[in-house]
Amino acid sequence: MATSLTLRVLEVNARTYRRIWRGSVITTFLNPILFLAAMGLGLGTLVDSGTGSESLETASYLKYLAPGLLAATAMQTGAGDSTYPVMAGIKWIRTYHAALSTPIDVTALTMGHLGWVAIRLTFVSLVYAVITMLFGAVALGWGLLSVAPAVLTGLAFAAPVTAYTATLERETGLSSLFRFGIVPLFLFSGTFFPIEQLPDLLEPIAYITPLWHGVELTRGIALQAGTTLAPWVHVAFLVAVVVFSAGLAVRNLRRRMVV
Repeated sequence: MATSLTLRVLEVNARTYRRIWRGSVITTFLNPILFLAAMGLGLGTLVDSGTGSESLETASYLKYLAPGLLAATAMQTGAGDSTYPVMAGIKWIRTYHAALSTPIDVTALTMGHLGWVAIRLTFVSLVYAVITMLFGAVALGWGLLSVAPAVLTGLAFAAPVTAYTATLERETGLSSLFRFGIVPLFLFSGTFFPIEQLPDLLEPIAYITPLWHGVELTRGIALQAGTTLAPWVHVAFLVAVVVFSAGLAVRNLRRRMVV
């Protein structure tokens, strides 16, 4: 019964997306092309001509950057789909209230939302992986294999961000989340350069961010290189974040929605 209700929520999200998918075309297809062209080919030429670092000795900057951007894009997608859409369902268009007036409960609503985000992450990550392969940054098979950890990384942000959004009364907290959370993580969690180059006080913080673990996994698979920790440690960390945060999201939504 619970599974069928979750699938109903997935169906609603899919039907809605059929009508609004055009709004995501630019972010899904054009952003990876622009990022890889500007940062991978443009800036990468300067990086490759310099001394570089030990992490870049066996790979061009484009090849180093592409898997990190895959994980970072998954983070942004997971967080983006769990902020304003969730706030809209709770406060603005109140679709969550409508759903809860049916046999759908808070658990099915939350799991359906996260399930739909997983589908979106898979599609976005596949598109990004294909584009990186067209740029010659990643081999075909390894690029497709790196999609799985990217999706897991996105869910490791979607679940806690959903839990956070469920506690907000005003949307200003969402802009603060991106300004002080998502953007700094995008810049300083190993996407563009090894975190060993961060100041000593910031380096330990990077190690406990889900994005760093995701970047390590996607880069390790795409480049067939070793990771700082054992791969299973990175996977276990991300899975733990998803499971714990999903439970927290259910609790927060229940407190918010159920009188």
